[in-house]
Amino acid sequence: MLKIAGTAAGAAAVTAAAPALRAQAAGPAFAHPGLLHTRADLDRMAAKVKAGAAPYTAGFARLTANWHSQSSWTARPAATVYRGSGTPQNYTGLYNDVHAAYQNALRWHVSGDTAHADTAVAILNAWSATLTRLEGTADRFLLAGLQGYQFANAAELVRDRPGFELARFQKMMRTVFLPISSDFLTHHNGAYVTNYWPNWDLAAMACVLAVGILCDDRAGVDQAVSYFQHGEGMGSVRNAIPVVHSDGLAEWAEAGRDQGHALLGVGLMGTICEMAWNQGIDLYGYDDSRFLKGAEYVAKWSLGGAVPYTPNTRRKGAPGVWSGSETVSKAAAVDPAMTRPIWAVIANHYTRRRDLDAPNVTRIAARTAPEGGGGDYGPNSGGYDQLGFGTLVFTRDRTSAAKATASPTPAAASGAGSAAPSSSASAQRGRGKDLASTGASDLPAWSAAAGVTAVAGGLLLLRRRERARRDEA
Repeated sequence: MLKIAGTAAGAAAVTAAAPALRAQAAGPAFAHPGLLHTRADLDRMAAKVKAGAAPYTAGFARLTANWHSQSSWTARPAATVYRGSGTPQNYTGLYNDVHAAYQNALRWHVSGDTAHADTAVAILNAWSATLTRLEGTADRFLLAGLQGYQFANAAELVRDRPGFELARFQKMMRTVFLPISSDFLTHHNGAYVTNYWPNWDLAAMACVLAVGILCDDRAGVDQAVSYFQHGEGMGSVRNAIPVVHSDGLAEWAEAGRDQGHALLGVGLMGTICEMAWNQGIDLYGYDDSRFLKGAEYVAKWSLGGAVPYTPNTRRKGAPGVWSGSETVSKAAAVDPAMTRPIWAVIANHYTRRRDLDAPNVTRIAARTAPEGGGGDYGPNSGGYDQLGFGTLVFTRDRTSAAKATASPTPAAASGAGSAAPSSSASAQRGRGKDLASTGASDLPAWSAAAGVTAVAGGLLLLRRRERARRDEA
């Protein structure tokens, strides 16, 4: 019932009210580019691919092989986008265009080919000139959250590109996406705060945080950070990961639901932590690196390992509408072959930036490399929940021991979330952290599966363009 409740009228009310709330919320500028990728990250990718370094070459080959990353992509914007049963759903066009914009922008940064930058700009401009509403059942909250954070990341990659209508795009994000996600964190569609599983909150937080950074909106960033740390809903870190065991593993609440949704939650929390980190806010280390413990749990479970699960009961329904409860008593069954492009960002942060031990995350990251992106993990919306390509974009050299204990230091850290990372004994250093094989040895296997032509073609293209640039000089 709650997936149907509050459709068009509710969305219209939220969209109309929230822009005024945000009108005076802008604060000091944040670091740009500064969502999932910083300038240093983008420069590192380009340099590593140019040098033919593994595993970057395998990661770039997956990007160039994806049909969304082609510069021939043409946007299909709509004024109103619907998601949810009983509505004329058309949101597939939106999420495909979002991924095409992101992938083309990423290809531009790595290869220098401006045709991809122009394609990304054209997609983003087409949507900001057309889109006015998100509609549907309660699924519109997922639509706003998932495609909202992804759209913001695509725009951040071309925000200074000539021809990009940044101000118009920012207005669209503030008036179409942000109000729905912000309202969900506040009112939860009129339902009991535990009615919705953690992913609903996490998607909303990701959108609010990403739009806040894109638009230099301090209030939005603070809302997302505060909710991550202290929110009442199931998506805040202590509710999504409610129990920490003595062995260092921490239960992921949605593991009692099913594997796919648990993987989505880990991916969303990793996205939130990475975007915050790039603004000097350490959510990775918050509450004694609670996210690391939860990610380790899900990684071990997804690999087929036995994990504990403490029975929990959550209230469902909405006041005055319907009330019930659901008790989950054990972790769901898993398919060890199921994978999503979520692990590289987590493994590289904890083992490379922080020099911490993450054996299960490291193992599953190596097994799933090189990570692909939207369009590589199924044709339906679930295959587009993550932007992906983590092997290319998140692989990094190990930080020196002196820097491994330091807080993030980019510009304008939020007061709500800028606490220094923890250095607990439970987040151990020095054992089983080597990510040297994460993707590096996967190029031959992936080439055999996907075709050597896709791998070689991307690298050959880079070499030709580099030669052409030298000739022009």
